[in-house]
Amino acid sequence: MTESQHPSSTNAATRNVPPIPPPPPAPTLITQRQATQTLDMSRNANTPGIPAAPPPPPASAPVAAHRPGSPPPMPNIPNNKSSSSGLTLEKLIKEAYDKGFSDIHLGVGEVPRFRNRGEIETTDYPETDRETFVSWLREILTEAEIQRFEEYLEFDGATQYDFARVRINIFDSLRGYAMVLRLIPLKILTMEQLRLPPIFRDICHAHKGLILVTGPTGSGKSTTMAAMIDYINKEMPKHIITIEDPIEFVHKSQKSLIKQREVGMHTRKFDNALKAALREDPDLILVGEMRDKETVNTALKAAQTGHLVMGTLHTNSAVKTIERILNLYSGEEQDAMRVAISESLVAVIAQGLCRTTDSKRAAFHDILINTEAIKEWIKDGKYDEITELMKQASFDGMVTMNQSLLNLYQDGRITEETALEMSPTPNEMAQFLRGRV
Repeated sequence: MTESQHPSSTNAATRNVPPIPPPPPAPTLITQRQATQTLDMSRNANTPGIPAAPPPPPASAPVAAHRPGSPPPMPNIPNNKSSSSGLTLEKLIKEAYDKGFSDIHLGVGEVPRFRNRGEIETTDYPETDRETFVSWLREILTEAEIQRFEEYLEFDGATQYDFARVRINIFDSLRGYAMVLRLIPLKILTMEQLRLPPIFRDICHAHKGLILVTGPTGSGKSTTMAAMIDYINKEMPKHIITIEDPIEFVHKSQKSLIKQREVGMHTRKFDNALKAALREDPDLILVGEMRDKETVNTALKAAQTGHLVMGTLHTNSAVKTIERILNLYSGEEQDAMRVAISESLVAVIAQGLCRTTDSKRAAFHDILINTEAIKEWIKDGKYDEITELMKQASFDGMVTMNQSLLNLYQDGRITEETALEMSPTPNEMAQFLRGRV
């Protein structure tokens, strides 16, 4: 359980790594480009018809120019899966996957660490030296991508193994190069398995309009949206286009036809792909992130012209999501934008994750459904009234985060301390817990 932005020229990892010969069979690396082109999870990097990546350049080959004050160029380490410590990146990823961890944190001069249900855990592995880190990069990046990282000091992409997809972010830091790997399961969980409220199913049946799923980084937005897309894919004959950076969950067309595009690989910019999607006969357009005014404008236009649009923002509540969108516009534009949002909006789902009593994690939500009353208050900018109505309109499927947390507490899934810690308004949450509201 989608986020920093990087130059659009950075592509996802495309390196072909040959499978490890049996016995025993080891996980084989499948390249990002192969996965997105074939959408066939069962193939590996030796699939016939897909050309192998060119061999790495020899030691004498030219590399990116070294700028004064920048880190020294990466050493020319043989391109294999070995490191000086003998620890491969594939082994770390498989260990994290087997233990149910969500993220891996690696860096020069640092001990590898995992994120276990929201909390960072250290490991017994030795500190990572520069040679080991570079050998890990060569497992998942081509030489051209490594040189591009050295030029920009940022890299954002994804790769895939036969057991999980992995989102990659590599960056430079005070102590040296570092990277964070986010594990994305190949199996998409259903809304029932995620225990999402029943209103999510109703939202999926909207024919047009704007659906926003919001929350901070790591709040499970991508997992929730993947479950909603999966439900539509199984139940409705629609044409779905996704625009993501990078592609996380891979969908296979079922009752719906799905086309997935990655910014940097299949398109240069979110806004460009979104404008093009309007001419591609879509029923549903998923925008991985509505990051600027131009993308919001195009998404609203698509919603107003009869398309269903789903997108994400980094806001902590449903009402703040509306305010965040309006703040992209000047004062004289905001009246017109309030009208446009009120007419286009289907629902806003703000989400967070909290640790449960069984050491797992559960989602809690702030759900705003755009009823007739909500439409009028959006037009008038009466945001306090919207919040109060959300507390009373459970029959419409609306809920506040405090009410959602209280439900989890009453079901015995979280403790009172967790409810107070995760609440956006702890004083009100305390009153709920004492039965005073």
